[in-house]
Amino acid sequence: MKVIFFLLFFGFLYFGFCSHLNAQTDSIGLQNYQAHTDLSKFKIPEDYCKFVNPFIGTGGHGHTFPGASAPFGFMQLSPDTRWDGWDGCGGYHYDDNFIYGFSHTHLSGTGVSDYGDILIIPQSGKVNLNSPLNESKKPYGSHFSHENEEAHPGYYKVYLDDSEVEVELSALVYIGIHKYNFKNEKKRKYILIDLDYRDQLLDYSMKIEGSNTVSGHRSSKAWAVNQFIYFYLQTNIDFVKSEIIDEDGRHQILLEFPINTKELLLKIGISAVDENGAKNNLENEIAEFDFNKVKQQSNALWQKELSKIYFEPITGANQDIFYTALYHTMLAPNTFSDFDGRYRGHDEKIHQLNEKEKQFTVFSLWDTYRATHPLFTIIDQKRTNQYIQTFQRIYDQRGDLPVWELAGNETECMIGFHSVSVIADAYAKNIRDYDYNKILEACIASSNFNEFGKDFFNKKGYIGMNAEPESVSKSLEYSYDNFCIAKMLELNGLEKYDVYKNYQIHLKRSMGFINHFDPQTKFMRPRNGGFWLAPFNPSEVNHHFTEANSWQYSLYAPHAIVDLTNLIGGKLELELWLDRLFTAKSDLSGREQADITGLIGQYAHGNEPSHHMAYLYNYTNAPFKTQGYIDKILTKFYTNKPDGLIGNEDCGQMSAWYILSAIGLYQITPGIPIYEIGRPLHNFSIISLENGKKFTIECIDNSLENKFIQKLFWNNIELYSLNISHQQIMEGGTLKIVMGNKPNSNLKNKTTTSRLEKSFVPLPYFENETLNFDEKIEVKINYPRIDNQEYTIFYNSGLNDKSEYFAYNESFQINKTEEICMYLSRNSDSVFGNKVCNRFIKADNNISLTLNSKFADQYSASGKNSLIDGLKGELDYRSGNWQGYFDQDFNASVNYKIPVALKNISVSFLEDTRSWVFVPEKIVIKIICEDGSIFKKEFKHTTLLNDEEVKIMTFTFEMEDAKMVKEVKVYAEKIEELPKWHISAGKPVWIFIDEISLTQ
Repeated sequence: MKVIFFLLFFGFLYFGFCSHLNAQTDSIGLQNYQAHTDLSKFKIPEDYCKFVNPFIGTGGHGHTFPGASAPFGFMQLSPDTRWDGWDGCGGYHYDDNFIYGFSHTHLSGTGVSDYGDILIIPQSGKVNLNSPLNESKKPYGSHFSHENEEAHPGYYKVYLDDSEVEVELSALVYIGIHKYNFKNEKKRKYILIDLDYRDQLLDYSMKIEGSNTVSGHRSSKAWAVNQFIYFYLQTNIDFVKSEIIDEDGRHQILLEFPINTKELLLKIGISAVDENGAKNNLENEIAEFDFNKVKQQSNALWQKELSKIYFEPITGANQDIFYTALYHTMLAPNTFSDFDGRYRGHDEKIHQLNEKEKQFTVFSLWDTYRATHPLFTIIDQKRTNQYIQTFQRIYDQRGDLPVWELAGNETECMIGFHSVSVIADAYAKNIRDYDYNKILEACIASSNFNEFGKDFFNKKGYIGMNAEPESVSKSLEYSYDNFCIAKMLELNGLEKYDVYKNYQIHLKRSMGFINHFDPQTKFMRPRNGGFWLAPFNPSEVNHHFTEANSWQYSLYAPHAIVDLTNLIGGKLELELWLDRLFTAKSDLSGREQADITGLIGQYAHGNEPSHHMAYLYNYTNAPFKTQGYIDKILTKFYTNKPDGLIGNEDCGQMSAWYILSAIGLYQITPGIPIYEIGRPLHNFSIISLENGKKFTIECIDNSLENKFIQKLFWNNIELYSLNISHQQIMEGGTLKIVMGNKPNSNLKNKTTTSRLEKSFVPLPYFENETLNFDEKIEVKINYPRIDNQEYTIFYNSGLNDKSEYFAYNESFQINKTEEICMYLSRNSDSVFGNKVCNRFIKADNNISLTLNSKFADQYSASGKNSLIDGLKGELDYRSGNWQGYFDQDFNASVNYKIPVALKNISVSFLEDTRSWVFVPEKIVIKIICEDGSIFKKEFKHTTLLNDEEVKIMTFTFEMEDAKMVKEVKVYAEKIEELPKWHISAGKPVWIFIDEISLTQ
């Protein structure tokens, strides 16, 4: 016993000594890190603009532009090398060697085209008035070489080879200035201003005022269906001749200058209000013709914005990539109110702001709510308040918050209502210079509109695949947006009954993502009632998801990581799911989707739904995998080259992801003010905050090889989890990150408790892969497990009175067509979930369908027999009941074992020309009767020129007398290719068919 006591005593002494030694070692280690960090070697640069390369993203599919703009400016003055095509969305592509001219508005990194307003073309020698839109003639413009091209923030320069003109451009918020150096003194000098360039002109005006001023406006239709732009332009040299060209579809102004003109300056102001606004903007921003002054002022504006973050990269990383990314985040949103505070509202009326207010435009919210706006909450809180004030005014004018707002128009592009994410995140971070009650009213109203499947979602807790296209993505994103509203209500206090009731409603809706989770496959799936879409392939790109597939959306529940983890099966299962995501084959099936790029397995960094996924490893037992994959994304998908972006820039989102990740932070859930700590790519960063404090991130032993976090210290206090709060950042201080080359699992995030609203009950589902059967079918029902609660499934098979439901204990069989309804009841408190129903259809053994054409997997409806199941397709081809056949004729036959008397046969086709879906040009219905007689009818169809109306066309063969029919053959011959008038002329076409109706 004494021996045992002796051993225990000294054992405790030794353990205590080791613990003290370890603590002392940690303390000494930190002191050593402090001692060995020579901060003087990190010299703060005087010129941040020198690190910016505006050509990054102008190649590949980045869709950026290299021209001159001020931070968040209305004016974006840039060369135009492409007026059409997906890779021409920014107006410029690095692969081109021909510049048409220089226009004054551009979109940065979008996937849809617009802007390119007021194109100016300098010319010398012979005048060319031919727009590139007229492909039959040689267009105006000039060849150029990238060797003679230069770009910096607020400045662009190029030499036009054919025109022999050196062009320099600069810009402030509202104005642009052109400087033309004509190199050939013997040729005549011209400036052509084209109002017709790029999109459809709705209205215009052109005026020549004196000998050095022109003005006018254009309203146009493209992505923004009614965009207004006014201009006021002056030259420093009087023109000797001027002409308004308003004929033959041309709307141009031609100005001729003295032949001995060597240097010509143009200054131009623009406005969305009126010509006086354009003139006033010009006069207030630049009074004289001083190109260098504008260039210096623009440079100073950029220096101020770019200096908000000092970033010292590790050896092998690139400072230019970082600051170009920061630059790109500041090209949008754009100032939309004039210098005097007037702006054009969504009601097309002119409104007046006070001197402290500003109106903005270009809100690519489906993209930018994820990282761009969270970045702004750190470095640009003043503008964040102004953005939310803009949202409020838009709501006041049109009754809805912006979704994808452009030039005072709502495009309704993309999905969700993510204004509420920007608002809730700002509110959670104490950025609150707006009327809370009014903006909350706008958020709640936007969530309740009966549009884009919201009403279906709010009532039933999911969106049916036949009720709304992109149903899964919309359900998941509506879930998150409703969480944002619940969060705002929670932060403002839930003492009042009506407030608490609203909170419960939106929190319950936020759980809707659970109803799309299939526990058998562990993927989010399209559903109709209790039936999952089958066959199912998670790598298939189809119209049940938004620019993605199930791999890329199945971990989208950023507001409910705990519940998502529980659904999947726990931390280990979440880790394994992520492992499979990043190591799966990168093959995609289904429809072509150009946005899905930057693949690591099925992770797609080139598009936004994947952007948070690598950070989810922080909530597993292997957080070092976050650091490994973030390192790979940062170093592989961002380069200092024209094609240095792996996908569309999307108004700053692709770049904002890089900025936050490169400094070591990322916010998975806007609305919850917590940032994940990932893999920093710097030695030292300083963020200068608007409150005058500084947030510093210092990395110890960081390098390309040392990509794993070993220790964390916040203001010299060791941290044991991989996150930091927004409040800590705003208080200022230093985050020290010790790096190494070995993975470390000791640092991991604690998952917060579930936010499952007590009134939420999930929907049950059928395990059956089909609703069609021959003789009988075994019906199996299940439900997702999300907590420790026990549930009972109640169902009605249709065999009994419809009001009577039975507790489901085991599978059962049915042998006839029946509708089965079911719901869940939580046993602990008898809370009932929503009812879902499906019709199981017994096949008619007397009829069979033979398809001699192959339908596309993503447009399979419910499979082979869909064309004779009695369920007809709706106007939207994405809604689920249509069968699609690509670049092939349709050929099928319906056979009867025992002939039946038919009165008429009809077949329906969809026409949606914008989506390449055309009614066949020839349809043949052939009837073979029991007595051997054959009847045949042929239909001809020609799609009208430029007919964009979506319609269903039915072709019917009516029999004079009912015939005993044993076989019906249907043949449809596609048009050869998309017609010349189509935007994608020459491409193959789709045939969409449903249903073959046989009337007895």
